[in-house]
Amino acid sequence: MNRRAFVTAVGAAPFAFDKALAAVRAANPRVAGRPPGALADDEAYWMRIRQAFSLDANHVNLNSGSVSPAPRVVSDAMQRYWTVTNMSPSYYVDELLMPEVELVRRRVASVIAADPETVALTRNTSESMQIAQMGLPLDRGDEIVSTTQDYPRMITAWQQRARRDGVVLRLVRFPVPPAGLTDLYDRVMAAVTPRTKVIHICHITYTTGQIFPVRHLCDEARRRGIVTIVDGGHSFAHFPFTIDDLGCDIYGSSLHKWLCAPVGNGVLYVRRALIPRIWPLLAAPAALDGDIRKFEAIGTFPVALRVALSDAVTFHTEIGGERKAARLRYLRDRWMDAVADVPGVELLTPRDPAQSCALGAMRLRTMGAQALTDALQSRWGIHVRPRFVPGEFECIRVTPNVFTALDEIDLFSDAIRTLARG
Repeated sequence: MNRRAFVTAVGAAPFAFDKALAAVRAANPRVAGRPPGALADDEAYWMRIRQAFSLDANHVNLNSGSVSPAPRVVSDAMQRYWTVTNMSPSYYVDELLMPEVELVRRRVASVIAADPETVALTRNTSESMQIAQMGLPLDRGDEIVSTTQDYPRMITAWQQRARRDGVVLRLVRFPVPPAGLTDLYDRVMAAVTPRTKVIHICHITYTTGQIFPVRHLCDEARRRGIVTIVDGGHSFAHFPFTIDDLGCDIYGSSLHKWLCAPVGNGVLYVRRALIPRIWPLLAAPAALDGDIRKFEAIGTFPVALRVALSDAVTFHTEIGGERKAARLRYLRDRWMDAVADVPGVELLTPRDPAQSCALGAMRLRTMGAQALTDALQSRWGIHVRPRFVPGEFECIRVTPNVFTALDEIDLFSDAIRTLARG
């Protein structure tokens, strides 16, 4: 039985689209030609996007920075692939689903205009980053420069390598918000010494949503022969960029955040010339030494989650990266404008579009981050995430998404004003 006949037989016509996605497509001609910024406050359009998700209307989700819900077109695709898998896993996975992974690779690579032969499909940012962190050849005394606001799991990985191999981790502090992109660049480069072999930085931090001067840092690092690793856990499909815009050697991200893919999907980019130098986390045959696929040699995994990625790319592309980023910045600015002058409120994220997008962070002088998080949840049903950088600061991180309604943003702003009054 060929694939088309098989899929039809199990009741899932090829290329069938969720009705909600069709509604999004139907809405696009109405806004065609309008610049992204002019569409950012068009609530009628964005309500069409919201209707593509299965959401709890009694719960305000302002934590897309951890895991985002998938639109129904994605969750339905994942369910269809699970059905196919369970009908005869060893046969249908190998014969029908695994061959589709190469198309998935090409579609994911297209989002950042990367060569598919430099893109591996992983399970999350942590796996992508640790492939590089554990696989790069380093000698005792070699130095790695990162920041105190990189993701804790990545710092832990370098600390383990320091214990195991004697490498040296140098962590750079920076204020929130910083003085600017030049200040961030200067702080990182001031930590570089002749022993520095790796610069590991976030594209956008998980704490306050600070975007780093990645291209500037990567260009100077390459001039000095230093490998650059960019933690893009919060940037892929969040705002438009290409891998060439970054100029890095290695980039990793989670696709279940801003691409709204099924939970358990990630991506790893490795500059082609660097692929042979990096050992995979799990053993791969020597024949794959120069092949990006060696990083995918992890044994059995749920293929249904991976092949549903194409539907997530379709949904993202249908909205458009520029249009999406403009809406996200509009939502962030709406709540920031509403609380900026409230006594006791401190905003920790710059408004400059070159330095931030959806992620915004704030704190109340009268409440700790955890207490503020708990109060928002218990009294208003608003979900945010507290963030702590030991010895430096704590805050709440507020991350709306394309499904967020303006009345939800306004409810959050009203809640902050109420709590600030004590």
